[in-house]
Amino acid sequence: MRLRRFSVSGAGRAGARRFARVVGGLCLLQTLGGCILHTEKPDLALDIPESYVAAKKGPVSALPALDWWRGFGSRELTLLMEEAQTANLDIAVAVALILQADAQVRIANAALLPVLDANFTATRARTATFGSVGGGGARGGGSPVSSLYNLNLSASYTLDLFGRNRATLLAADETAIATRFNKEVVALTTLASVGNAYFLVLDSQDRLRTARDTIAAASRILKLIVQRQQAGTASQLEVSQQESLVATQRALIPLLEITLRQNVVALAVLVGRTPEHFAAAGGSAFRIKIPRVAPGLPSELLRQRPDIRSAEANLQSANFSVEAARAAFFPTISLTGETGFQSLALRSLFGPGAWFYTMAANATQPIFHGGLLTGQLEQAQGRQLELLQTYRKTVLTAFSDVEQALIAVQQQTIRERLQAEVVRTSKQAFDVSEQRLEQGTLDMVTLTQTQQTLFQAQDLLAQVRLARLLAIVSLYQALGGGWAPADLAAIAPATVEPD
Repeated sequence: MRLRRFSVSGAGRAGARRFARVVGGLCLLQTLGGCILHTEKPDLALDIPESYVAAKKGPVSALPALDWWRGFGSRELTLLMEEAQTANLDIAVAVALILQADAQVRIANAALLPVLDANFTATRARTATFGSVGGGGARGGGSPVSSLYNLNLSASYTLDLFGRNRATLLAADETAIATRFNKEVVALTTLASVGNAYFLVLDSQDRLRTARDTIAAASRILKLIVQRQQAGTASQLEVSQQESLVATQRALIPLLEITLRQNVVALAVLVGRTPEHFAAAGGSAFRIKIPRVAPGLPSELLRQRPDIRSAEANLQSANFSVEAARAAFFPTISLTGETGFQSLALRSLFGPGAWFYTMAANATQPIFHGGLLTGQLEQAQGRQLELLQTYRKTVLTAFSDVEQALIAVQQQTIRERLQAEVVRTSKQAFDVSEQRLEQGTLDMVTLTQTQQTLFQAQDLLAQVRLARLLAIVSLYQALGGGWAPADLAAIAPATVEPD
């Protein structure tokens, strides 16, 4: 067995040069083919208002800062917010999704680059031999054992004349961008959850203090009534009524303890810690500062809210996906080549005449795929329409969130001021009632009513304070969190007054 050596003659070199010119021309066509890629942007048809209805006119110095939570003036809340940004597991999952999206971009980018492989093979074979009748031995020339050594480089490249691979890459790139904005959505939601849970802890502590103070006051009244009973100026019915009031207040303590402890556990999870190794000092919601918040202009919200930016990137990705599906109807042109050395003996592998090469070009034009390509295009167009409507809804929802938060902040501010006045007058009525009880000139019905009115007013004031704080957190979340320093200097004639 003899190896046929592949050598390159003058005609072969001329053919190689002609092939190189063809490849160069096709590459130029590929460059020009980028013009074929055009992203059709559907009409968004959005009505962007000029200002928010519920926003007051005022300065722009109160636009949300990047660390907006510092405006509440709580060191513990600031520490919890910072810990959540680094230890929250939902944020960690979002970061992992970004890594996956970036990897998908690299995968899509590989289709635009040639594939190059190095191969080395060594083959040793033995062929069967047959002796003649009665000869008792092998006949014929040559050895039955042969070897073949091959060292080569192979390359393949698919020309992207009609922009299919490039559109796929751009779609993956926009998806990666959307994934980053999704991470910002998760982070903002986490920070808002930390703020809400922390304020619920403070509210529970305030209500517990109110309940215990009420129990102490009611017990003091009970002692006076018992003394009056012993003196013969009060009945057992009056004693029992006051005892019932004290017991009713004590029965509320476990419910408030449940709310307090459960929110502490929720805070532990939000900062990535086990409840057994977490504690919140808390304090009082009435010692929390009320920050001034300016919503800016509605048009600025389109680039500030991460969910809007994510929906926009997803829509852009769908646009490129439609282009990729449309380009699949055009021919696919592939170039392949292989060059290397081949020899029967390892020592002569790099000798004269052992070099060989092969080059090929292949063009495939889809003709009939049973509706596959049409179905893929229609599916991409349907996805594009879906994400278009999702983007519109996200924008409208964002405007609605801001308006609702503005209304809540303003009305809860008014409500807290009015409820504080209710507490003040109820406290005055209770103090007068207690004095008249000591003087023996007050009936039990009036005393019971003043006690219940004061407790309910104080408890409701704590809840109103909580509602106001939660409304401010909702406003920060609706505005997309903190604004970049460049945005803080922008002109935005709307602000929300805290008082």
